[in-house]
Parts: sequence; C-alpha cells; structure tokens
Amino acid sequence: MSRDDAPTTLSGKERLVLELLAAKRDRMYGLELVAESHGRLKRGTVYVTLGRMQQKGLIEAEPEKFTDDSGLVPRRMYRATPYGLRVLRAWASVARALAWEAGS
Repeated sequence: MSRDDAPTTLSGKERLVLELLAAKRDRMYGLELVAESHGRLKRGTVYVTLGRMQQKGLIEAEPEKFTDDSGLVPRRMYRATPYGLRVLRAWASVARALAWEAGS
C-alpha cells in the first residue's frame, strides 16, 4: 500500500518523532531523538519506529557526513519528508477540531 492508496495512520511514537524533527528543523540520529523525547521514546523501540516511518514515507535517512577522515562509523541521520510534515499538520488540525468539539 502506498501513501496514495490509503490514509496514513500515525501512532503516538510516530507523531512524537515527527514533532521532534519538525521542531529541530534539522536531521537527528536515533539516540538524539531518544534524548530529546525526555523518556517518551526508548532506545529499544526507536529504530523499529524509524524503520516503519521510512516505509510509510514519513521520514528519510542518510548516513552522517564527516568533514574529515576520522574513521568513525557514520550514524543514520533522519529528517521528516514533506509528506511526513503534511501528515503531522493534518493530525494536529484534526486533534484541535476534536478538542474543540469535546469542549462544546
């Protein structure tokens, strides 16, 4: 199923990852996302979540680029795709509408 075939579901963890990436407006690596989440993401599940999000087209990843020949193993750097940001905005809009209806 592609993103054109059916609406994309968004779990709480996926929403959190998109919110963190959107707020940072930069690439982040997995353990950085865990640290920035202040305990809401766990080391043991973040990479499963990131993999699922890549399959949905919500994020993309690329190896970290080094400016020197340090020999370090590059981390995978993640960023929200334009599609992922649209899904996040749509989710936020629906959440606001539901909150408004609940308060009526």
